[in-house]
Amino acid sequence: MKKWMVIVIVGLLLLVAGCGGSTESSGEEKQQTLVLAAYGGSYEQKMKEVLIPKFEKENNVKVTYITGSSVDTLSKIQAQKDNPQIDVVFLDDGPQAQAKSFGLLAPLDEEIVTNLAHLYDIAKDKDNIGVGFGFITTGLAYNKKYFDENGWEPPTSWNDLADPKYKGKVVLPSIANTYGVHTLLMASLANGGSIEDMEPGFEKMKEIAQNTITFDKTADVSNYFLQGQAVASAWGSSRVLTLQDSGFPIEYVTPEEGAPALMATVSVVKDAPNQELAQKFVNFVLDEDAQQLFAAELFDGPANKEVELDEEVASKVVYGEEEIAKLIKVDWEVVNSKRAEWTERANKEIEVSH
Repeated sequence: MKKWMVIVIVGLLLLVAGCGGSTESSGEEKQQTLVLAAYGGSYEQKMKEVLIPKFEKENNVKVTYITGSSVDTLSKIQAQKDNPQIDVVFLDDGPQAQAKSFGLLAPLDEEIVTNLAHLYDIAKDKDNIGVGFGFITTGLAYNKKYFDENGWEPPTSWNDLADPKYKGKVVLPSIANTYGVHTLLMASLANGGSIEDMEPGFEKMKEIAQNTITFDKTADVSNYFLQGQAVASAWGSSRVLTLQDSGFPIEYVTPEEGAPALMATVSVVKDAPNQELAQKFVNFVLDEDAQQLFAAELFDGPANKEVELDEEVASKVVYGEEEIAKLIKVDWEVVNSKRAEWTERANKEIEVSH
């Protein structure tokens, strides 16, 4: 074969290879990456096992998961305000209200987030900026085995946390997280106070602090129970049930004064790189299949009214009109306007020795 023919053939082969490479590269570019910032622990595990692969397959996308508490996530999107890198955030309702007030979140598009039409009113934001997708409550947790061995009755009131027999055996959430704010609010309501008059709450919390080994800032007090350091706490229903599901003898109590609702919310970040895809993900989270998973595996009561749960799951979560009507809804606009003041006071007067 002549030299010039060899050169032509080699050139043609290189051209074909180059075209193939550019087609592959172009295919890769078409696959978007959605960046999700959400809770860690069992949430992250179940999302990555079931929900995220399903969303990726249905939409030909890649989801990047950034783990963090609500406070961590709020700090991240604040820092990125001028150049957002995160598309969707999972936040507790308190930090979500803060994010909204800071102008960090985008309105939901009802033409894409069609499941908004199927939600309980309590889950909706009046401006459609973010939405609640799961309900839990903050109440009391106790080690049933320890209580039985000591002949103790289960706690029934928020005020029981001040019982001297619990001295050195209580762990409480810090006011830095939502459970801590709820505990302070309920200590006030249980003693004649209100969200406008928190003095009774601060006085009762000073009493409770005498029994407390620490005020935990992580929102996950499970290790204190597992290691035997604590036998009672104020904590979220889903967290308690998750630990119970692992075989640990922990029980959850809704106190006689009631339990505040804690809504897990999902929101689109304002000016995020993938707005339409982010809206699709919010709708996906509100879909019946996803809502059933959150209820069965993570003990979040469904926000979608169309969701049907089997009897066993339904008995463990906030489910249905009647149960949702009992929830104490926190006015986060009022709380967040006072939160800095309450936090400073709690740090000085309540959590100072811990």
